[in-house]
Amino acid sequence: MALMSSYERFYEVVRRVPRGRVTTYGTVAREAGLPGRARQVGYAMAALPDDHDVPWHRVINAKGEVSTRAGGHAFERIQRKLLEAEGVRFDERGRISLEDFSWP
Repeated sequence: MALMSSYERFYEVVRRVPRGRVTTYGTVAREAGLPGRARQVGYAMAALPDDHDVPWHRVINAKGEVSTRAGGHAFERIQRKLLEAEGVRFDERGRISLEDFSWP
C-alpha cells in the first residue's frame, strides 16, 4: 500500500469536519499526525484541484478568522458565505467562536 502524502492526510482530516463546524490549520496538522505543519495545511488547501470534495471552507486560523489568501478578498467572502450557510456565526470583529463551533 502506498504511503499517503501529507496533503492527502490533511484532506482526509478536513473531510471529517462536519457541516456547521470549523477547525484550525494547526488542528488539521495535528489530527493528520503532522503537528507543527499548520502552514503546510494552508498550502494544501490552496492546491486543491477544481474537482475536489474537500470542505476547505471549514478550515480557519487559530484566532477564529478566515485567513487572507493570495487570490484577494473574493475567497474570504466566499468562505464566509459558505460557513454562514452552514449556520456558523461571525461576531462583529469577523471572528468565529472556537468554543462554539470548533471540531473536534
